Amino acid sequence: MHAPDSPLPDARPARLILILSLAATVGLGIGRFAYALVLPDMREDLGWSYSAAGFMNTINAVGYLVGALVASRLIQRVGWSAAIRGGTLVCLAALATCALTGNFFALSAARLVLGIGAAVAFVAGGALAATIAQSYPERSNFLLSLFYAGPGVGILSSGLIAPFTLQWFGPGSWWIVWWALTLLSVAMAVPLFLVRIESRVRFGEASHASFAIPPVLIYLAAYFLFGAGYIAYMTFMIAYVRDGGGDATAQAAFWGLIGLSAFVTPWVWRSVLALDRGGLATAIILGTNAIGAGLPMLGHSTAWLATSAVVFGVAFFAVVNSTTAFVRFNYPHEQWPTAIAAMTISFGVGQTLGPIVVGAITDALGSLSYALNVSAALLALGAVLSLLQRKVGPAKQSVP
Repeated sequence: MHAPDSPLPDARPARLILILSLAATVGLGIGRFAYALVLPDMREDLGWSYSAAGFMNTINAVGYLVGALVASRLIQRVGWSAAIRGGTLVCLAALATCALTGNFFALSAARLVLGIGAAVAFVAGGALAATIAQSYPERSNFLLSLFYAGPGVGILSSGLIAPFTLQWFGPGSWWIVWWALTLLSVAMAVPLFLVRIESRVRFGEASHASFAIPPVLIYLAAYFLFGAGYIAYMTFMIAYVRDGGGDATAQAAFWGLIGLSAFVTPWVWRSVLALDRGGLATAIILGTNAIGAGLPMLGHSTAWLATSAVVFGVAFFAVVNSTTAFVRFNYPHEQWPTAIAAMTISFGVGQTLGPIVVGAITDALGSLSYALNVSAALLALGAVLSLLQRKVGPAKQSVP
């Protein structure tokens, strides 16, 4: 018999964390990233510029940043269950709204709200998953990696649905895709409402321990560039594949490869994440990310695009992990909350500006190739800056 205050007492930890990961599947894998799959059809049918199309992911990123910043207080006020389920319900409502209207302002509001709901559900789900994983030290890393595979599941599943739906129903059918993705999200969210997801473990207040920005200013700038660079790739890459003649199968395969890459990330980067040498681990992973983003410059061939998807996908899921490792290596436990908050803000601002700026560049120069060049350049510059970051202090705790 489990103690009444244990997190999620009625299920095995792996199963429970997989269920919690569904919040990330809906809010990020489908809610944020699936937009790229319908962007080309929405842009043509609704007469948007690339700047307007990019703005839809910019406003979503603004919502995510807001949601991330208020999540801890909201969890303290309403509890884990309400935060995870409520955030997911908000995402479902926002996805349905995207299917109901072509009005730019209504869609912008829906994307904003979707970002807020996704952040709250993701932060709450991730924190609770970490709490569960810590109860099983011998396999905590494996258990936590299950949660972060959630977005990959959403990317993979939406990639198998959206391109073929658009092909079947023809131009202007983007709203049907949103309905399909909404129904998929509803089905995936069901387990979240069938299991007890409550705990007496409290989400701690952010530490007020002093955190000096100047020693890690270079690293914060690198993380900003990652936010701007990766989201530009994830926003416009499907449009690039389609413009190069890629049919529904090609689009689904490309997107599916990015999603599948999420499942091998923990094993690929395990030894790199253990490097306690300033920003070296982040530089290696971010450099790999830049290579993946830059490969489409070499052509539209299936081989180049497939390699780009795999290399990019394997790396971009790991950059956040490398940042967490950097914080754990360089700061005492009491400074982790403020350090991670600073990283989150820097990343959030980057992914807010990235889509609309790159969209404006595409409008001005008339080709998506320039957008992808800028994306790769931003990631490469981020890798260089990370490499320049030195250790802030002696190692405080090892990262397995």
